[in-house]
Parts: sequence; C-alpha cells; structure tokens
Amino acid sequence: MDIQFFAKEGPGGEKTEEPTAKRLKDARDEGNVAKSREINQALSILALFILLRIFLPTFGSNFRNFFEKMYEDMPALIQMYDGRVPMTTINRLFREAIFRVLTLIAPFFAVGFLVAFLTDLLQVKWHVTTKPLKPNFSKLNPISGMKKLFSMEKLFELFKSIAKLAMISIVVYTYIIGRRESLFLLYDMPLRQALAAMYDIIFNLGLRIALVYMIIAAVDFIYQKHKFHEEMKMTKQEVKDEYKNQEGDPQIKSRIRQKMMEASRRRMMSALPQADVVITNPTHYAVALKYEQDTYHAPVVIAKGTDHLAQKIKETAKECNIEIYEDKPLARMLYANVPLGAEIPPELYEAVANVLAFVYKIKGKI
Repeated sequence: MDIQFFAKEGPGGEKTEEPTAKRLKDARDEGNVAKSREINQALSILALFILLRIFLPTFGSNFRNFFEKMYEDMPALIQMYDGRVPMTTINRLFREAIFRVLTLIAPFFAVGFLVAFLTDLLQVKWHVTTKPLKPNFSKLNPISGMKKLFSMEKLFELFKSIAKLAMISIVVYTYIIGRRESLFLLYDMPLRQALAAMYDIIFNLGLRIALVYMIIAAVDFIYQKHKFHEEMKMTKQEVKDEYKNQEGDPQIKSRIRQKMMEASRRRMMSALPQADVVITNPTHYAVALKYEQDTYHAPVVIAKGTDHLAQKIKETAKECNIEIYEDKPLARMLYANVPLGAEIPPELYEAVANVLAFVYKIKGKI
C-alpha cells in the first residue's frame, strides 16, 4: 500500500511555502475562501429567538387573527363543494390566506437572509464570482473522493457533530431538569399563563443552545482558517512556476537582454566612426565622444565599453583614423557617470574641452 496516498502534496513535492498574494487572489476568484457555516447557524438561531422575544405579542396576535379569519371563511369553503360560492370568491379567499401566511413568516425569512448575508460579508468580505456555479467534473474523481473520505477534514466534521450533539443534549437536559417543577405546574395554570411560562422556558433554552453553537462556531472558524492556510501553501516548484508565469522564464529574459545588448552594441559600433576622440585608461576603459556645436550643447558619449569591448572600440577607432587619447581618471569618470547617448555633465566640460582642443590642434581644425 502506498503510504503517500493520503499525503498533502502538490506538483513538485511537499507544500512547505507560504501562499503568495496571487494564489490567494486566484482562490478567492474561484470562490475558495475560509469561512465557517457554524457561525451562520449560531447567529441565525440567536436572531430567531431574539426576534421571537421582541415580536412575540405581535406575532401571537397576528396568528390568532389568522385563525379567526380562517374559521370565518370556513362556511364559504364548505359551500364551495355545493357550487353555491363563485370561483372568484374562492380564489380571493385562498389568496388572502396565502398572503396572511407569508406576512407571518416573512420577518423570519428576512432576518435569516440578512444574518446569513452579513455573516458571510464579515467573514470573507464582498467579492462576487460565478465560477463556483460552473460544473467541475474533477469532483467526480473517485480517488479524490476516497482521499476526502479519510481526510482530517472529515474527521473534524465528525468530531464537531458529536461534540455539538453532546453539548446541546447536556444543556437541554440540565435546563429541563432545573425547571421540572415549573413544568409540572403548567397543568394547573390558566392557558395564557401556561403559554407565557412555556415561552419563557423555550426562549431561555434557545439562548443557551445559541451560546453552545457560538462556542462551536468559534472553534470551527479557527480550524477553517488554519485548514485554508494549509491548503493554500505551495511547493517550491509551484512558487517557481508562478514566478515564471508572472515575470517570465529567467533564461528567456536573459536571452532577450543579451539580444538587446547585442543590438545596442551594433548600433553603438556603427555610430563610432562619427566620434571626434576616444578617451582610454588605456587597457580597461574606452569612451568615444562626439561634439557638434550646432546640434549639441556639450560633447555626447556615442560609445563606451570595458575590457574586450574597449579593445574593439580602440581597434575601430584606429581603422577610422579617430584620435585615441589616454586619460585614466577622465575615462573612468565618463564611463561611470555618463549614459550612452547623453551629454557630458558641466563638471567635466573643462577636462573634455582640453582633450578636444588637443585633438583639433593635431588635426588642424584650430
């Protein structure tokens, strides 16, 4: 038997890396978020009993009026079978009955929906997605189903159900036992007083059950957060693949940079014959300058390089009969501080002017 069958692994090995922001966002877009259904149930039960506590007089009065109206309409409903009541009257009676029933239960449905909506909103915030509604045939995979059947999640759900049943049973039993004398006295009370006493018992018992649900919901919420975090963890390979997808393959990016550098170098070497002078240090640096008084405010660096490229620049300069001037400090400063295609800074005007004056004097331009 393969002992790795139930292991939490993904592509590339064990999930040991923290989830990235992109992975969490993708999971949220898929509708995969950490939330507890127990919180919805607990708050719904609590809201139900609080609603009953606040609106019971109104609810009881409406319920009584509903039955009184039903009894008033009973003769008409009986005469329906004799054909003595027109169908329009029968339809009206049924519509009124349905409307009264909906009026009675509508507040509970509205509060239930509002509580469920606000609970989900507080847990996962607002984010609309339709992806969970799409059919997913991978969920029908029997192997995945077997893994889920024996997963920690299922064991936790089983433990949670047993704990919920046990805690609620204990709460109900202890409360009923504590009120058993009051329950025995219900037979001797008037109907209204007995109903009020029963309502008080049911309300207090409901609050205790809601409190038990809240405790279970808090534990479940912590577990769901932890489980979701563990599920979102990534393998080292998944992190690398995500980085490649976002930033591009490093090897491809390296080749692109190399191609761009080669293209830039070719353009630089093709512009080199226009240079007025090449300043060197003389072995490691070479910077070619060009100055056109009508075009530029200052001399421009049209080519520069170190080591092998510096040698190529000097060889091309010799072939094109461009003057090579040795000035170690100036060559280093120009290479380090002036980008390719940029004019030299004002602090180098005097040094470069002396070099150009020397070159122009040799070539007889001045």
